[in-house]
Amino acid sequence: MHRRFDRIQTERLILRRWLPSDRAPFAVMNADPEVMRYFPAKLDRETSDVFADRIDARLERQGFGLWALERRDTGEFIGFTGLNPMPDGSPGAGGQEVGWRLAASSWHQGYATEAAKAALDVAFNGLHLPEIWSITAVQNEPSRAVMRRLGMTEHSFFDHPTVPVTSHVLAHVAYWLPNPLAAD
Repeated sequence: MHRRFDRIQTERLILRRWLPSDRAPFAVMNADPEVMRYFPAKLDRETSDVFADRIDARLERQGFGLWALERRDTGEFIGFTGLNPMPDGSPGAGGQEVGWRLAASSWHQGYATEAAKAALDVAFNGLHLPEIWSITAVQNEPSRAVMRRLGMTEHSFFDHPTVPVTSHVLAHVAYWLPNPLAAD
């Protein structure tokens, strides 16, 4: 039996299992060209729903993953944050990454950093993972800044294995953070 992490609270946020009511705002976020500018393409509603189904299935199966992100004060769905397997063919493949995607209306308020710190707490204190990775398109400076605020170190540059070679976001960068609680 896996340990379950279905609901995590921070000062301003709740990281939780997905609800049917999250699907519509998630699809709007995934169709926003500003939110998706560092991804190969925007997602239509059907693709967004399939993605949400995969996220929820992984949460159910392993007890952690990419949690829906909700503001505690309003209950508003603002995106997702959490832990996800690193893709094959990338630095850290086989390990876990911390990742996030937030609606543009929730940017520049520290939510990504706050939620990612909660996910790191689960990774290191709850799951006792030896390390965490994070990857993004090289030009995604806002996410790279979050990675640095989390104490992550720039590890390497690589071409993302699932991004088309003609894509403007083929070039990626990996950041890495060892578990500070791990014995040397």
